[in-house]
Amino acid sequence: MMPSAGRLPARPRPEDPAHGTRSMTATAYPPSYYAATAHEAPERPPLDGDVSCDVCVIGAGYTGLSTALHLAKKGRRVVVIEAERVGWGASGRNGGQLHSGQRRDQETLEAWFGEARAHALFELAEEAKRTVKSLIATHAIDCDWRDGLIHAVHKKSWLHSANAEVEHLMARYGYEGTSFLDAEALTRAIGTDVYHGGWRDGTAGHLHPLNYALGLARACEEAGVRICEGTRATAIESDGGGHRRVVTPTGAIASPDVVIAANGYLEGLERDVDAHVMPIRNYVLATEPLGHRASRLIPFREAVADSRFVVHYWRISSDGRMIFGGGETYGRTEPKDLKGFVRAHMLKVYPDLADVAIDYAWGGTLAVTMNRMPYFRRLRPGVYTASGYSGHGVAIATFAGKLLAEAIEGDTSRFDLMASIPAKTFPGGRWLRHPTLVLAMSWFALRDRLG
Repeated sequence: MMPSAGRLPARPRPEDPAHGTRSMTATAYPPSYYAATAHEAPERPPLDGDVSCDVCVIGAGYTGLSTALHLAKKGRRVVVIEAERVGWGASGRNGGQLHSGQRRDQETLEAWFGEARAHALFELAEEAKRTVKSLIATHAIDCDWRDGLIHAVHKKSWLHSANAEVEHLMARYGYEGTSFLDAEALTRAIGTDVYHGGWRDGTAGHLHPLNYALGLARACEEAGVRICEGTRATAIESDGGGHRRVVTPTGAIASPDVVIAANGYLEGLERDVDAHVMPIRNYVLATEPLGHRASRLIPFREAVADSRFVVHYWRISSDGRMIFGGGETYGRTEPKDLKGFVRAHMLKVYPDLADVAIDYAWGGTLAVTMNRMPYFRRLRPGVYTASGYSGHGVAIATFAGKLLAEAIEGDTSRFDLMASIPAKTFPGGRWLRHPTLVLAMSWFALRDRLG
C-alpha cells in the first residue's frame, strides 16, 4: 500500500490585468487521483529578481527534471522554472505506463531509416526504460513501481501482424521478457473477453506518475538544483555572442545554455516547436476501490494498453482502483461530463463495472508530432528542446533529460541520433492546424471502431 500522504497545498492565482488570470504564483494541482494521493511536497517560491546559472531549464516535468538532475550530478549550476507546480502537466496526470521500444514499431522504423539506425533507436529506448528504473532505485523514489504490461489486440484481423511484430523483436533484436497470449489466456490475464489476443511484456511496467515527478524534484534539489514554481518564461533573448537570457514576469535568468522542456504547455514561447509539436487533451478516471474484484480483473496487476490508435489504457492502483484512460479532444475545452465521457470507454472493455462509482476523472494536455516520434532539436546555439512524446513519455521524456545533459556537456552523439529523426510541420499554419488535426484524428478514431 502507498504510505499515508496529504494533498498538496494550493496557491492563489492572482489576476494579471493584461492577460486575465495568469500565473505569477503557481496554482493548485488539478483534482485527480494522483493529486489526492501525492506525497507531501514543499512549495517552491517563484523567481524573485535576476540570477545567473550554467543551464536554465524551462519546465519541471520529466524532461526538465531529468535534464537538471543529470547536469547537477556533473557539477553544473541549474535553475528550473515552472509556470505551475512540479509535475503539473502531463508528467503528473498520465496513465503511468512505462513501455518498451519507441512510439513507432521497429518494422516501421526499419522501413524509414534502415536496420542499423532502427537498432540504435531501439537500444536508446531500452536504455530509457532502464534509466527510469535506475532513478527510482538510486533516489528511493516511492512511486508504486510495478513490473508488467500487457498489449491487447482489439481487431482479430490485426492479431497476426501483432504477433509477427513480437517475433521480429525476439528474433532480430534479441528481445526477451515477452510472451504471447491467445484470446483465452488474455481473458484470464485482464478479466475481459473483448480482445482477441496479445502479449505480455515483463520488462515494462507502471508507476504513480506524479509521485515519480515529485521524487525526481527532490533528487534534483538534493543535487543542488534550484526549482522556481509559479514562474513562466515569456521570452528567450540572445545577444548573438553566446549569452542567453530567459525572461519571466518576476526576473530573468542569464545562462549560456537553455533547455525548453514545456511539451504541450509551451504557449507560443518558441515558434519552431509550435510548428512541429501539437497539444491534445487526453482523459483518465479512477474508480472507487474495487476490493476483491480488482484481483479478479488483473490478477498479476500488470498495466494494459490496447491496439487502438486512440489508445485505451488501464491498470489497478496500489489501493485497488481501476485507473482507466480513454478518449481525446483536440481543442481547449473538456467534455462537460468528464466522468461520463471516460466511463463510456471503460464500459466498452469492462461492462461489469457499470455498478462501480467513479471517484475521480481528469484530463490533461500531452503533445503529439506528425510521425508520433519525439521532437529533439538544437534550435540554435545554446538552445535545446525535446518534446512531442505522443503518449510514450514516461520512459522517453525521462531519457531525453539524460541525452540533453550529455549534449550540453559536449557529447552530442546520442542526442543527434534522436534529433536526426525527420519531422514535418503540422499543415495549416497557426490558425488551421487544429482543425486539420481534428479531421485526421477523427479518421483514425473511425478506423478504430470499424472491424
